[in-house]
Amino acid sequence: MGFSVQQFKTFLLNVASMVEEKKEYLCELDRKIGDGDHGVTMSIGWQAIKKELESTLADEEDCAVISSKIGRTFLSAVGSSVGPLYATGFMRGAKVLKESDISQDDTWCNYWIAFIDGVHERGSAEIGDKTMMDALLPAKAQLVSEENKGLSMVEVFELAVESALDGAAKTKDMLSKRGRSSRLGERSIGNQDPGATSVAYVLEEYLKSLKTAVQV
Repeated sequence: MGFSVQQFKTFLLNVASMVEEKKEYLCELDRKIGDGDHGVTMSIGWQAIKKELESTLADEEDCAVISSKIGRTFLSAVGSSVGPLYATGFMRGAKVLKESDISQDDTWCNYWIAFIDGVHERGSAEIGDKTMMDALLPAKAQLVSEENKGLSMVEVFELAVESALDGAAKTKDMLSKRGRSSRLGERSIGNQDPGATSVAYVLEEYLKSLKTAVQV
């Protein structure tokens, strides 16, 4: 059944609302190992996306155009390293949407695989570096797993989100090897990575939207 244009827009707007709700918590996580502004940074990016969806993209019916535009919007709004990462993810996903039928489940599975691959290639981080890849790569492993081929798309994404949230939680026990938090050395251990946490929440919001779409 895939995802309609309106369902895609609703998902993105729901992420913007979720980020506002989680903003202070994400900042709290970041205060322990970084600048303390990850929640604010995400808020700036997603509020800019919300503004585009409610204005320039209000009548847009092409999901590929929407994904590409929100990638550029996030990049323009967010000056920190997370800007190029999300932008690359959304623009890689846009290529999948441009070449595929959005009414098919496989299209959206491939969208997220392309999103994750884009972030991976842009940031070059690996599992264990204490970054957003600690949430995204376990999620991708579920999306591409041969063992999950017989499951429904909701069931596959439930496993992907569970893996992403678990991966984010595991960053608490990791030594940071990237960015400002790497300067803390051993002191970075014991604190959960805010980037891994927020991207796991984004995937969780997609799962909620997917479940709603199935019920329609």
